[in-house]
Amino acid sequence: MSNCEILIKNAKIINPSYETHADILISNGKIKKIGKDVDNEGIKQVIDASGKLVFPGFIDVHIQGANGYDILDEDKNAIKEISKKITEFGVTGFLATTVYKPRQENKHVELSLKGVSEGLEGARFLGFHLEGPFISKEKKGMIQESSLCEPSEKVLLEILKKCNGNLRMMTIAPELDGAHRLIEVLFKNNVIPSFGHSAANYEETLEAIKIGVKHVTHLFNAMNPIHHRSPGPIIAILESQEVTAQLIVDGAHIHPSVVKFISKALGEDRILLITDGVRSLGLPDGKYVYDGIEYISKNGTSRYTDGTLIGTSIGISELAKRFIMFTGFPLRTIAKVASYNAAKLLNLEKRKGSIEEGKDADIAILDENFKVYATLVEGKVVFLRA
Repeated sequence: MSNCEILIKNAKIINPSYETHADILISNGKIKKIGKDVDNEGIKQVIDASGKLVFPGFIDVHIQGANGYDILDEDKNAIKEISKKITEFGVTGFLATTVYKPRQENKHVELSLKGVSEGLEGARFLGFHLEGPFISKEKKGMIQESSLCEPSEKVLLEILKKCNGNLRMMTIAPELDGAHRLIEVLFKNNVIPSFGHSAANYEETLEAIKIGVKHVTHLFNAMNPIHHRSPGPIIAILESQEVTAQLIVDGAHIHPSVVKFISKALGEDRILLITDGVRSLGLPDGKYVYDGIEYISKNGTSRYTDGTLIGTSIGISELAKRFIMFTGFPLRTIAKVASYNAAKLLNLEKRKGSIEEGKDADIAILDENFKVYATLVEGKVVFLRA
């Protein structure tokens, strides 16, 4: 047998629509066989998953930093360090999330690509997610004005060129003049336009959905709230069955009771758990810096000193645990909201997002407290808890 083979024994496999107990044989980066009592003769690496939960690897479509690094750093090592750190939380693929500063060099984009080209030791880079620059000044949240501009096709084409075919998602405020034209350009370039950092009302949101905007950046945050006489974007999003939405379920960005309410209203097929992780992700509470401004990380939530929320400092495995705690949803839902739904959004569901024969061996093995024991990316063990 090939040295590239790994066997995961006694796995409690948690897939998006079912659970099963079986062994998983991995060969050359793919899941070769799932079955009972798979012969381990000649296989050098055997992982005993007894008493553990085996999920498809988590996919985070909104993460800016981790382990003291940020995609915005002009440092090719930033993306390498982030890729490595997030495997400790079961992440096997991510969209490197950052901003774009019109009229500036944006070296962070090309240096991130350089880091990727030199090779990542952890989670796979699945592309960039840019928050802006075509977003509302009123709802910019933690994003600074230097990273904003009016919708401009010239600037968008500049961005597409700079990302070199790697822009997968762009958060855009559809109510801005000229935004609809840019949404068309995004579609032509296979980029997902995501509603967010927007002051749109109910009608403007419905119009955006009508022209094809089917995804939402951190629902509730950086958008108008629900009001009984002015329903705002959230009601329009809930009404549109085909729209998926990112949720930050740390308990601070959205109150736990609202997480429960909105999760039931959306349903498990429409939720994507995200960290919106910043450089303090995976590090102790304390003071850190984002884009030159100091922020405080406390109990896993990060805020500027004026109280503005800027992201989280906790991994997706911990958020998955909180999601189950807040909603009471069954365990298999995690395979959907933290893996399959993101794979589907990125058109990767034939390769990733569930544990099935023939798919990439992207796997997260967790204990019953949701602490990650091992993470495999395309059949390679990239994290193993000592």
